[in-house]
Amino acid sequence: MRPSKSLFSYPKYWAECYGTAPFLPMSRKEMDELGWDSCDIIIISGDAYVDHPSFGMAVVGRLLEAQGFRVGIIAQPDWSSKDEFMKLGKPNLFFAVSAGNMDSMINRYTSDLKIRHEDAYTPNNEGGKRPDRAVIVYTQRCKEAYKDRPVLIGGIEASLRRIAHYDYWSDKVRRSVLQHSKADLLFYGNAERALVEVSHRIANGEDIKSITNVRGTAVMLSSLPTDWEEKDSTRIDKPGKAFKKDNPYNVPGYNESAPACSPEDNDNTPVEDKHLSVVRILTPEGSKKTYIRLPSFEKVSKDPVLYAHTSRVLHLETNPSNAHTLVQQHGERFVWLNPPPIPLSTDELDDVFEQAFQRVPHPSYGDAKIPAYEMIRFSVNIMRGCFGGCSFCSITEHEGRIIQNRSEDSIVREIEAIRDKTPGFTGTISDLGGPTANMYQLACKSDEIQASCRRLSCVYPTICSNLNTDHSPTTQLYRRARKIEGVKRIMVASGLRYDLAVEDPEYIKELVTHHVGGYLKIAPEHTEDAPLSKMMKPGMGTYHRFKALFDKFSKEAGKQQFLIPYFISAHPGTTDEDMMNLAIWLKSNGFKADQVQNFYPSPMANATTMYHTARDPLHRLDYKSKAMNVPKGARQRKLHKAFLRYHDPENWPILREALKRMGKSHLIGNGDKHLIPANQPGGKSRTHGGNRAASKAGNRQGPHRNRQPKKGEILTQHTGLPPRETTDNRPNKTNKKRTKTRANQRSTRR
Repeated sequence: MRPSKSLFSYPKYWAECYGTAPFLPMSRKEMDELGWDSCDIIIISGDAYVDHPSFGMAVVGRLLEAQGFRVGIIAQPDWSSKDEFMKLGKPNLFFAVSAGNMDSMINRYTSDLKIRHEDAYTPNNEGGKRPDRAVIVYTQRCKEAYKDRPVLIGGIEASLRRIAHYDYWSDKVRRSVLQHSKADLLFYGNAERALVEVSHRIANGEDIKSITNVRGTAVMLSSLPTDWEEKDSTRIDKPGKAFKKDNPYNVPGYNESAPACSPEDNDNTPVEDKHLSVVRILTPEGSKKTYIRLPSFEKVSKDPVLYAHTSRVLHLETNPSNAHTLVQQHGERFVWLNPPPIPLSTDELDDVFEQAFQRVPHPSYGDAKIPAYEMIRFSVNIMRGCFGGCSFCSITEHEGRIIQNRSEDSIVREIEAIRDKTPGFTGTISDLGGPTANMYQLACKSDEIQASCRRLSCVYPTICSNLNTDHSPTTQLYRRARKIEGVKRIMVASGLRYDLAVEDPEYIKELVTHHVGGYLKIAPEHTEDAPLSKMMKPGMGTYHRFKALFDKFSKEAGKQQFLIPYFISAHPGTTDEDMMNLAIWLKSNGFKADQVQNFYPSPMANATTMYHTARDPLHRLDYKSKAMNVPKGARQRKLHKAFLRYHDPENWPILREALKRMGKSHLIGNGDKHLIPANQPGGKSRTHGGNRAASKAGNRQGPHRNRQPKKGEILTQHTGLPPRETTDNRPNKTNKKRTKTRANQRSTRR
């Protein structure tokens, strides 16, 4: 694999003489005003065009503009014919197609497969402005419009469908979207580096069919190269020597027998793992022409164990420093998946975020409100990537485990730009974060170890001893940002990894004292060990450690503040009894969840593999292993969600029936120790009007990823993952004081 060039080191395309456009044109009239006779590249997107660095099309468009290309945008086109795909004329180089910041299917359907009638990325929150499987539909229309122009696909929807994948909406394994769409090339992950290279190569006259060796891309081949070595991983019983280990399922540093963290496990470290050798240094194979052959589409579509095996191999091959090229046969052709892209340096990421963004929607939308923009217009993305590896979340698969950081100076400049340019700014930055709030500048202590590591997570089952957990760069950033003239308050709304935060109490103190607005959202996701082990999440002992520090520093700051924990129901590996125990925990701690999240099987996630195959790809696979428990079917999924909303009278009948069946009738009654009442309230059973209104208001806020619904996070480039359907886990008012006291007592005893 050839080394990657610096993102801004390419000679600019000749059209740079046209300069920077106020907005990338969306019409022929705008092109005429810019003096353009044509566009070099036309971006097709399922989102409205907002010229802001939290919107993927704006980032890609401005980056290509900085390379000298004339870039036009066709946003949310009418897909019923090719006409709107021709309104900017024929692109000189290619079409770039994306479904938008969200997967089009997740954007359109709830986890219960009901249609959403709202779309936060559309003017006036109007639903139905993009087709189902938008990447496929848009690509077909581009091909109809101009057959002789390449179509390149990317974004979250294409990225998570790059090989054969389980599709929740059709309940079957589908082919790679590359073959389905008949696109010429697929970009996966954050694609700036690959996109710039491919764009210049096409501009220099290379045939798109010859561009097969770019990191972060996938192409379809009619035959495999004969000068490459093949490592066969098409079978379970003989995976080959793909990783130069006796057992290809062994991940250095990942102890499969380590128990899940228990509530009493204060330091989140099982005894047998405290001195674990985290990685084994491997000889780099980047100089060798070697690919791993995965089981074919035809095999994985029929064999659940082979599907799980394929998922496991794919996830082990995600480190840019040691990942192999992967190949998967689809009929007579092959998906050729190049290794992941080299992460952007800090200087490169700074330049990407500091292009000439107007930071507002395109003027053609007039006074229409775009909810997604309204939520993030005062937020700043400070980093990319996530090394958490939560099995239900695809951030890691899309963005990678290596954290890409912006410089402190660049972040400050963006805050100043918000202050000076963004209409309606009153002095509050709504979020200073990213995929997670507190992974900024966290990395492996050794470049050599990082280059050879194949762990699926840096923080599960324990925090890796080679991971730097010093939050002082983030703390320093917060302090500097608060001092910017004209800025009154800096909020942190991005998801917090509290298992990392407890490693640096000074960070928690800074966060709680200055950057929490009464409530802080965190995501333990469950209380029971079995589902937590499948989620790759820490035990509740870490949650209680964090809560003790949160309460302590809140009291010292003279503030009454509360944690809002989020939970997932019906996750693979969860039993009815697990959900019952979670409900008991919620009630004993005074939480009434108005919004809840049923597990949503998004493409490519490890938990989705568990859902489809009833096999655990986090551990060794074979045909003799017992199938895992997977909550499926509308009735069981409804029951699991009902346990999270134990306080809703509409859920009491199904809960009474379940508790009696489980032999837990003692939880039915009218006392404090009972989970639900013995009888329905008089009259028609219904939820409290306030809860209903709150739920409706929550849904109006638009889609959120299947982690934590937070301002800003839903709009970064990597978004598109399952939204929370409904969640306001605010403490019951009558129990606030009691809940806080009990939590402190438990923490003190520990």
